[in-house]
Amino acid sequence: MKALVYHGPRKVSVDNVDDAKIEHPNDAVVRITATNICGSDLHMYEGRTDFEEGRTFGHENVGEVVEVGDGVDKIQVGDMVSAPFNISCGHCRNCEHGLTNYCIRMQPLEGWAGAAYGFADMGPYQGGQAEYLRVPYADFNLLRLPEDAREKQDDYVMLSDIFPTGYHATEMADVSPGDSVVVYGSGPVGLMAAYSATIRGAGKVMVVDRHPDRLRLAEEIGAIPIDDSKGSPVDAVLNETDGVGADKGCECVGYQAHDPDGNEDPAMTMNNLVNSVKFTGRIGCVGVFVPQDPGGPDQMAQQGKAAFDFGMFWFKGQQLGVGQAPVKRYNRQLRELIHLGKAKPSWIVSHNLTLDQGPNAYEHFDKREDGWTKVVLHPNGS
Repeated sequence: MKALVYHGPRKVSVDNVDDAKIEHPNDAVVRITATNICGSDLHMYEGRTDFEEGRTFGHENVGEVVEVGDGVDKIQVGDMVSAPFNISCGHCRNCEHGLTNYCIRMQPLEGWAGAAYGFADMGPYQGGQAEYLRVPYADFNLLRLPEDAREKQDDYVMLSDIFPTGYHATEMADVSPGDSVVVYGSGPVGLMAAYSATIRGAGKVMVVDRHPDRLRLAEEIGAIPIDDSKGSPVDAVLNETDGVGADKGCECVGYQAHDPDGNEDPAMTMNNLVNSVKFTGRIGCVGVFVPQDPGGPDQMAQQGKAAFDFGMFWFKGQQLGVGQAPVKRYNRQLRELIHLGKAKPSWIVSHNLTLDQGPNAYEHFDKREDGWTKVVLHPNGS
């Protein structure tokens, strides 16, 4: 089969690789009809992680089931499905508590937790930027889609990661009706956090970034765009909230945050959030942070540490939730919102491309070129 294969920093190509196949009775094989390029793929694409050469990216996947193992009895051949990026067994201690983002069994490293398709340090599993994908524990992991799955494919493909991840940020921040919310980062996940905040009834949503095309998308859903290249984003948030600060905040940038001059500072957005959110406010952090970052700007960052303003955080009595999203906790409800026409996350999609156009798409997306906000690849031409 064809797959988009990593060959080193900023080097990907479409190669012929071994076919995805049934390796366990609980497996299914899915013919991928839509797969996203995710902002977190760029950490690996840029060589900032230990992603192995020869592996395939792709953890946001939708497709049609073409084969199931003998142990699969719910998922059937022909089903259109969404595959959460979390690969989970369904019956370890964490999975039984709904923490499928920290499955113990599917992570091979002792003492670690969490597995995903085509992702550094999250198991040996191949990604779905390919014609086919093997899905372990298919009955547990796959989400069946309604009859409009092909028609709304660009919406449903967001269920694998960024829509639930954005929603998870608002859940950890406890966004409630009438709240004022500030989201740092208007990449795809930040836009989904802003969108989720509006779905949850937030009274005012502010989005901080400096890319005009992304800020325009935030405006389309009624959010207030804040361009941090034109002044202090903290001051802008305080001005919008009568000096009090936002009720809730979402961090959707991660450890490769840069200031407007291009200087990298992994603590920048977290510290801005502490100062932008009110006393006793809550913050949800879904931007990726890593235990080690050899390419970091200084020794502290290289050790996976950040100069977090804990004193002010403590003084303000704020609360913080962090980590990857347990996609299964949210994807059924969000699926219904899409099916019923209450949510349309595909408004962020800028490009629908073939798999062969993937290497070029990575280059444009990595450079944050204007208009490249979300790329959907179609390996099988759908």
